[in-house]
Amino acid sequence: MQKYDNYIDGKFSQSKSGQIRKIMDPANGEQIATVPESTKEDMLIAIAAARKAFDHGPWRKTAALDRGKALFKIADGIRAKAKMLAEIETKNCGKPLPEAEYDVADAANCFEFYGGLATKIHGETMSVPANSISYVVREPVGVCGQIVPWNFPLLMASWKIAPALAAGNTVILKPSELTPMTALELAKIIHESGLPEGVVNIVSGPGVGAGEELAINKDVDKIAFTGGTATGRKIMTAATGNLKRVTLELGGKNPNIIFEDCDIEAAVDGALFGAFANQGEVCSAGSRLLVHKSVHKQIVDGMLAKISRIKLGHGLSEGTKMGPLISSDHREKVESYIKIGIDEGAKLICGGKRPTSADLSLGNFLEPTIFDHVKPTMRIAREEIFGPVLSVIPFSTEEEAIELANDSEYGLAAGIWTKNVVRAHRVSQALRAGIIWVNNYHPTFNEMPWGGYKQSGHGRELGLHGIEAYLEIKQININLDETPIGWY
Repeated sequence: MQKYDNYIDGKFSQSKSGQIRKIMDPANGEQIATVPESTKEDMLIAIAAARKAFDHGPWRKTAALDRGKALFKIADGIRAKAKMLAEIETKNCGKPLPEAEYDVADAANCFEFYGGLATKIHGETMSVPANSISYVVREPVGVCGQIVPWNFPLLMASWKIAPALAAGNTVILKPSELTPMTALELAKIIHESGLPEGVVNIVSGPGVGAGEELAINKDVDKIAFTGGTATGRKIMTAATGNLKRVTLELGGKNPNIIFEDCDIEAAVDGALFGAFANQGEVCSAGSRLLVHKSVHKQIVDGMLAKISRIKLGHGLSEGTKMGPLISSDHREKVESYIKIGIDEGAKLICGGKRPTSADLSLGNFLEPTIFDHVKPTMRIAREEIFGPVLSVIPFSTEEEAIELANDSEYGLAAGIWTKNVVRAHRVSQALRAGIIWVNNYHPTFNEMPWGGYKQSGHGRELGLHGIEAYLEIKQININLDETPIGWY
């Protein structure tokens, strides 16, 4: 069993209160680690360290080339420990090992991408009006509070820390109290990379007390949050105290649209992967499957024929395709939605139960679940369930599909399955979502922006837009005419 410490001001330490949290493997209930149960007091120390490091330390004055090299070194550190990190990720949050391995590799790629981008932060110049030079520079925002969720612990930490460091900021990261292990392992890698003290601080603890202090505290210049929409609203409200910059990546109830001219086999695979990858615990999950009536039966029959291939089990067991949900409480929440769907009159065509095999009885497992003939007004079609529950909604025309897809308070992602390239472009432009996949679902690229419309969030992560979120823009004007203006 592993014992972890917070990482504050270049040092590892337990919480000031001495309180710890036991971390359990959601697949079998076994304790795998202890972590600090930090409070406001610990967060205040971390904020002070980050503030001092930004205002008086060397990091923001470090040459961009050297900042980039530091990020490359972190990427190398992640790759050197990739096997260990993937196994920890699997045991901490339940996902199958191949998915965790992909996440770890992508985390290293993220640090490498922003390491290269550190030297590409450009300004602008102009010589109007006459006898003057005006120019624009981009400077770091300052102290950045960052809060990440439990479904992609290491990857989300990398998405936030890497661009902030490339831009010259200092950070305080709070991982989810349920899945802090790989973030705290990342702290060790960052420490070994030789970053100055206080530049990166990683503090484990709950949202109440530790997390909320990042949003409230006036020494924090920016807050970046990934998680539920309700919590995002609270963070945005709390951030008004000093009008700190806010980036929010929130929930989704994402449509995955299958048209009559699709490749049926590819669409079936895409529907299942879109809904059940990472146990459906994905903000961009394709949990609303909009299917043209002419291929409805083929798609549903195809999914039912393949769903038995989604093997449930411990993520470290060979052949596992879906692991447990993160906690027993979350499983009960998902189960409550399954009951709601049945009560609302949707047709449960598979799943909906806990597996009965003895080897799964101690974990938070739930069968992949599909409801057919779901009405767009039903709660299971409108509310984010964040679990392995798919709602199938038939449609008749392209116009109806677009209307159904956009009829949501969310707008994070959407999928389109069609062989018609003109339709693909036309529907992509009509959908009110920040990420559109055509004949695919779920790929994410460090080079491209990630974020949503409407209540799916505010701002973008990744790509060039991701680093812009950590930069301030400053206008500087130089008068070349030394003659007094003679105004008075």
